[in-house]
Amino acid sequence: MSKLLTLWNFIGRHKYIITLIIFGIIIVFLDENSLIQRARHKDEIKTLKNEISKYRVQFEEDTERLKEITNNPEALEKIAREKYLMKKPNEDIFIFEE
Repeated sequence: MSKLLTLWNFIGRHKYIITLIIFGIIIVFLDENSLIQRARHKDEIKTLKNEISKYRVQFEEDTERLKEITNNPEALEKIAREKYLMKKPNEDIFIFEE
């Protein structure tokens, strides 16, 4: 009984410190919006922003290529020949692999 009374007295004297420690544990580890989760979300946001910038650059390049194709028939022929291996009826195609 004396151990229980000693424990109760300890808790009574340090109730604010114990409350702050429990609150800290909940905030850092147990809560749905814990600091650990916030760090993970921050990393995910950084990754997604990098991906967005990569796709934005790719979109700009593709838009520029589309403008070139629609305005210049020679560019259309060049892309058809290089990418799709198309040829004129009197030509032969040689493909070299490195």
